Amino acid sequence: MEIRLITSESVTEGHPDKVCDQISDSILDEMLKNDPESHSAVECFATNGLIVVGGEARTKEYVKIDEIVRRTLKTIGYDGPESGLDYDSVGIVSALHAQSTEIAQGVDEGQGEHKEQGAGDQGLMYGYATNETKELMPLTIVLAHKLAAKLAEVRKKKVMPYLRPDGKSQVTVEFHDGKPKRVETVVIAACHNEKVKLAKVRADVLAKVIKPVLGKLMDSKTKVYINSTGAFTFGGPAADTGLTGRKIIVDTYGGIARHGGGCFSGKDASKVDRSGAYMARYAAKNVVAAGLADKCELQVAYAIGVAQPVGIYIETYGTNKFPEAKILKAIRTVFDFRPKAIIDNLGLKKPVFFKTAAYGHFGRPGFAWEKTDKILALKKAVK
Repeated sequence: MEIRLITSESVTEGHPDKVCDQISDSILDEMLKNDPESHSAVECFATNGLIVVGGEARTKEYVKIDEIVRRTLKTIGYDGPESGLDYDSVGIVSALHAQSTEIAQGVDEGQGEHKEQGAGDQGLMYGYATNETKELMPLTIVLAHKLAAKLAEVRKKKVMPYLRPDGKSQVTVEFHDGKPKRVETVVIAACHNEKVKLAKVRADVLAKVIKPVLGKLMDSKTKVYINSTGAFTFGGPAADTGLTGRKIIVDTYGGIARHGGGCFSGKDASKVDRSGAYMARYAAKNVVAAGLADKCELQVAYAIGVAQPVGIYIETYGTNKFPEAKILKAIRTVFDFRPKAIIDNLGLKKPVFFKTAAYGHFGRPGFAWEKTDKILALKKAVK
């Protein structure tokens, strides 16, 4: 029997990097509300008492960066100096500039060397799905996200009112011959105020966060580490600088699948770093949901300004029920990977991106790329 220990981590919405992702996507959503044809690559930097917004944008309506930043921080829970960042008094610097005209001609229909809307950049993206969970996601990242989300829930509902927004989770699962059996180790970092004792934090996190989420996956041998350096009272951007796009593994598959390297947040859907990865997940999820394979990883790659992908390949790790060449042919028959088609099919000109910016872009209901509506079409195409 082969035994493996596999680990994934997640972070709360108050983690400094996730704060930046949410600010970037809040700005993108505001642009799209006013002008669905907006283009953006918005970056954010957060440190002690300061938020810096930079990057490129093209939109018809004025967007109030200052208001969006403060509203987002307040929503997350940075609502006073004691939280680690005060939304009302934080300094905000905006350094957005216009989108390059040379990039614009590649993503605008009828412009540039190719008249069809092309990819907003070169690069490679991955989509992945596995049948080990109902979400068709790796179990380790599903559990890590649930723990991080539970930390936020008990803070916001005042179950543990002394918690602050910053926090992290990590889960190590023991697999036997590829099947998950038990949680070997769970790690939680929960920022809290100075008035509560560490012993209470640890007891509460175990009873109100870890056990409700992990349940029977834990046993007497499961190792639990809660604030394992001791007290965690100094957190958020005041303690740890945040940057947009620095949690790309948290955002995707927890390290289980490969990653092309491009982040998502702050980018409109003409940037295939985002839309190509969403479409690859959509296709891979439907392949697994259709029973064509137990696991499916799909790579798609683009050239800037060119509509058709320069390459697509599939990896099913030996779990395929049909030849991989047939599955790939079916994918290319059923799914259109041209940027305009992706945007139209997944509704990516709508302001839907803020809610993707914490607890993962995949494996959660409500996103168009999580639908399993191509099962019958794939089954028909693979025969």
